[in-house]
Amino acid sequence: MAIKLEMLRTFRVVAEKGALSQAAAVLGRTPSAVSMTLAQLEANIGAPLFEGDRKNQLTLLGEMVLAEAIRATDVFQTSTDAIRRLTTSIAGTVRIAAVPSATAALLPQALAAFRQTHPGVRLEISDVDSASVRRRVRLEEADIGIVTGAIDDDTDGVAILRDKLGIAFSPRGKIAQAIADGAAPDWTLLGLEPLIGNPLCDLVPHPVVRDLVDSCNLEARNTTALIAFVREGLGATVLPDSLMLNRQDIGYLSPETPVARRELRMISNPERRLNPAAEQLWNALAKSRASGN
Repeated sequence: MAIKLEMLRTFRVVAEKGALSQAAAVLGRTPSAVSMTLAQLEANIGAPLFEGDRKNQLTLLGEMVLAEAIRATDVFQTSTDAIRRLTTSIAGTVRIAAVPSATAALLPQALAAFRQTHPGVRLEISDVDSASVRRRVRLEEADIGIVTGAIDDDTDGVAILRDKLGIAFSPRGKIAQAIADGAAPDWTLLGLEPLIGNPLCDLVPHPVVRDLVDSCNLEARNTTALIAFVREGLGATVLPDSLMLNRQDIGYLSPETPVARRELRMISNPERRLNPAAEQLWNALAKSRASGN
């Protein structure tokens, strides 16, 4: 008899629970049926997986087989979840993981337009940093990811927005005072206040900004938190034009020496085809791509 997935699933649950009765309750089977399945697996392997009959102590072989059972059952679960998402067709669920600035500046208008033509699609949005976006897409925890990076970094995905970066500062702080006194709009102004670090700072090609990043002791990745910190006078930070140009509660300027830009890119898992709903949203976002200044 060949090793079957159900055998591995049963073995995994028994090993994790440490008792036939508890495993049987989880599996919805009788203890005798669970015991029989384990016996079939051990007979197929040709060696015991447990020390004794109590099922609370694995043999050395059992520990190695458990690792493979976990891997096999997790892969199967991932595949069945993907199949269920595909079968929901156009009235399904689309999971988007995006960097916070995209969630705040790009997605509201894009999703409002999408919902007008696809009212039955459920949208699940999470805002995390670029590394977490990539991880979620890779692990199939998100269908579409939106990451930020340098201009012309065409290693993957589709560029959907390009815009300038600038300095966000408190209207009551030293930067605002310097501008009022006639200071030129330059990246060196960031040195007048503590820097609130975030990943966008790494995209500014100016030595002063690099030095400030190395020495800063306050960092945030959530856009709402960054704006709140600036508003409260904790320091200044780097944010994109698309998020800041219409704000009245904090100051903002985009230095021209040098111009700093960022690019939002849309990514998906190349090993999985998007479900119909996600594919239509992907196409809608790709068609609406725009370039910043």
